[in-house]
Amino acid sequence: MALNNTYDGYDARPVQQETAVGAGAQILLLALLGTAIGMGTAGWLTGLAFAFATWAVLSRALHRSRLPSFGPANRVTLGRATLVGGVTALVADSFRSAPPVSLLVGLTAVALILDGVDGKVARRTGTSSPLGARFDMEVDAFLILVLSVYVAMDQGPWVLLIGGMRYVFVAAARAWPWLTAPLPPSTARKTVAALQGVLLLVAGAELLPHAVNTGVVLLALGLLVWSFGRDVLWLWRTARTRGGAPAAEVMRELVAQ
Repeated sequence: MALNNTYDGYDARPVQQETAVGAGAQILLLALLGTAIGMGTAGWLTGLAFAFATWAVLSRALHRSRLPSFGPANRVTLGRATLVGGVTALVADSFRSAPPVSLLVGLTAVALILDGVDGKVARRTGTSSPLGARFDMEVDAFLILVLSVYVAMDQGPWVLLIGGMRYVFVAAARAWPWLTAPLPPSTARKTVAALQGVLLLVAGAELLPHAVNTGVVLLALGLLVWSFGRDVLWLWRTARTRGGAPAAEVMRELVAQ
């Protein structure tokens, strides 16, 4: 995919170089995993596809946003994305043979821990941006999807509801634009989102009896259904009471409250 380096005086090369470094780090991690566990073709292809897709989409988004620099917070998120790529490769390879659970748990745990770091770095350095927030959210969502695939191999396909719910919401927003209105800040929403990875990791670690793991995953699904249901209800009520006001107008009203 060819990307122009300059556009109206904007030099995209510095940020593109950082995304290229991220792709290189991803390939290096895959090489280390492949050496350590003898990863099969599915793992390699999935990991490489993830690396290429991350590089291509992120490079394009950075070019369009015209950020002057990549920023420290985005570097943390890119490092987390690299770990998620490793987890993705391991899960894809698990259809051939079970990967070392400790390795998968270790990579996932570090990725989840870093999820609480990039936001703090962005705020402390004054480098918060809509692109950075979206990048962070997409990495989170994809990790949850991959973990749900892994846990579903033991618990059943119903676990995929956890990983797929956010993507169903995005698809539904294309049919019902009122779902795209901005939501008010919510600690509960953030807590539920953070718990998804933790609970799926607990179930995937296979340290507890099967029945207990089932309960853990059901808890994660129940919390997610409650969180999405509450937000959809709020958006629906807002669209009705405000006559389907544009998202920008709704946000102005929220700020004024």
